[in-house]
Amino acid sequence: MIQDHKPDSNKGQRARVLLADDHPAVVKDLCAVLQPEFDVIATVANGVALLAKVDGLSPDVIVTDITMPGLDGIAAASEILRKNPAARIVFVTVHDETELVKKSLAMGVLGYVLKLTAGEDLVPAIHAAMRGERYISPLAGLH
Repeated sequence: MIQDHKPDSNKGQRARVLLADDHPAVVKDLCAVLQPEFDVIATVANGVALLAKVDGLSPDVIVTDITMPGLDGIAAASEILRKNPAARIVFVTVHDETELVKKSLAMGVLGYVLKLTAGEDLVPAIHAAMRGERYISPLAGLH
């Protein structure tokens, strides 16, 4: 299970990120964005694999796509948050619909980053999640 962390419990350490996306090229690009500041401890391609890795790896932050085969990111995030309401989850997605952003935040997801702006928004979103704060890409549907 994801460990509960106080907002500053990782001071001086790199956050451990578990990444879920079903497109290898996207995974490669996201890892390039993340690895200068975070430790990407594993990558998975669907929600079922994400659930399997979460318990064993105890990541500080989970970064997941929404649309994936099998169990999608929303269903996986819902299950993770049901087991551990303190889990820090950031969606990285192509979906910019206002209702989906609202649904994600209402379920307890801390970040909502558009793939279009992940190069600029993903790192700040993870830092915000580590502090227990929300981050929404400026181009997402709520702005």
